Amino acid sequence: MVAIGSLMPNSALQKRVVKTLSVAQILSGVGVAGTVAAGSLLVSSITDSETLAGLAQTSAVLGAAALALPLARLTARGGRRLALSVGYTAGAIGSLFAILGGSLSNIFLMLIGTFMVGAASAAGYQARFAAIDLATDQTRAKQLSFVVWGSTIGAVTGPNLMQPAGNLAENFGLPRLVGPYLISATTLALATVVIALFLKPDPYLVANKETVTKREKGSTKKALAHIRSNPITLFAILSIAIGHVAMVSVMVMTPVHMAHVDVTLTIIGLVISIHVLGMYAFSPLVGALSDRLGRVRVIQIGIVTLLLSTVVSGFARADDAYTLGVGLFLLGLGWSCTLIAGSALLSESVEPAFKASSQGASDLVMNLAGAGGGALAGVIIGTLSYGWLCFAAAVPVLVLGLMSLKIKSIPQTTTESNLPL
Repeated sequence: MVAIGSLMPNSALQKRVVKTLSVAQILSGVGVAGTVAAGSLLVSSITDSETLAGLAQTSAVLGAAALALPLARLTARGGRRLALSVGYTAGAIGSLFAILGGSLSNIFLMLIGTFMVGAASAAGYQARFAAIDLATDQTRAKQLSFVVWGSTIGAVTGPNLMQPAGNLAENFGLPRLVGPYLISATTLALATVVIALFLKPDPYLVANKETVTKREKGSTKKALAHIRSNPITLFAILSIAIGHVAMVSVMVMTPVHMAHVDVTLTIIGLVISIHVLGMYAFSPLVGALSDRLGRVRVIQIGIVTLLLSTVVSGFARADDAYTLGVGLFLLGLGWSCTLIAGSALLSESVEPAFKASSQGASDLVMNLAGAGGGALAGVIIGTLSYGWLCFAAAVPVLVLGLMSLKIKSIPQTTTESNLPL
C-alpha cells in the first residue's frame, strides 16, 4: 500500500500548515527551553541535593512520555488541532503548578508542574509529524525540518530570558528561578490560541478523510506488533530514542556542572542557547540532506556527531564555557540528525493505518528513554563526575552506530517502494 502522503503534492494548505506549526513552535520553544536549566537549579535548591537535580527534567520527560499515546489517540479521533491544543494547554497549567511549587519550596507541586510542562514537549514532538501529513515523499524530511527549525527562535531566546524572567519574578515577590515558568505559562497559552485558530482545515483529517476513525480504532497493539516485525521501523525508533537519551542526559546536567564554580545564570543560559541552536538552527539543512543522501546516512552522521560531542564536553572544565558551548552545540546537532532522519524513516516505513499510533509509540519510547537518562545522569554526576556522565551517554550511541551498519543490508519491507535508505 502506498502512503497517502506520497500522492499529495505540496499545496497552499501545506504551506499554511507549516507556517502555523512554526509559529506555535516558536512560542512553545520560548516557554519550554527556558525552564530546562531553571528546573534543574530549582529542584537542586529545594532539595539541597545535586543528585536530585535531574528530577525536574526527568519529570518533564515522563510527562511527555505519558502524553505521547493519548495525544496520538486524540489525533486519530479528532485530528492534529485537538491533540496539539490539549498538549499546549496542559503545559501552560503545569507552569502555574511549577510556580506554586517553587514559591512554596514544595518539591511535590514542583514535579507535578514539570510533569505537565512535559505535555507541551509532547505536543511539540507531535507537531513535526503534523508537518508531513500532506508532504510528498521527495520533500518529507525537509518539510518536517522546517517545523523543527521553527523552534530555533523560541528555544534560543528562552534560556537567555532567565535573567529578565528572574527580575520579573522578583517584582511579583517570587523566587528568581520561577521566572522562566511565568514566561512559559504565557507563551504556551498563546501557542494554544495559534493552533486553535489557524490550523484549519486539519492536515491529518484532510490526509485521511473519512477512513481515519475506522483505520485507527484499536490499532495501538497492532501498531506495536507491526513495529516489532519491521527492522527498519524499529531502527528508526531506536535512532530517535538513543539520540534523545544522549542529548537529555548530558544537557540537563551541564548547568549543575557549571554551577560548581559559581558561573552566572547568564553564562549558563548562553551555553544552553548554543546547545539549542545546534538542535534546531540547521534543521532545514539536515532535512535536505536526509532527502538527498538517505535517512540512514544522516542518522550515521548524527551518531558520529553525538560521539564527538561527548568527548569534547566530557573533558571540559566546569568554568570553560567556550568548550562546553562547542560540545553542547555538537550534541544538539547530532540530536537533530537522528530526530529528523529517524522521524522521516519512521513515517515512511509503517502502514498508513498504523501511522498515528506508531508515531505516538515512538514519542513514548523516546521520552521514557530521556526520563531514564535524566534520572541516571543525576546519580552519575552526584557519585562520579560530569566526565563519566558523558562517557556513559556515548555507550548507547556507539551501539546504535554498530546497528546502522547492518540496517543497510536489510531488504525493504516497507509500505513504499522508493524509501530513501
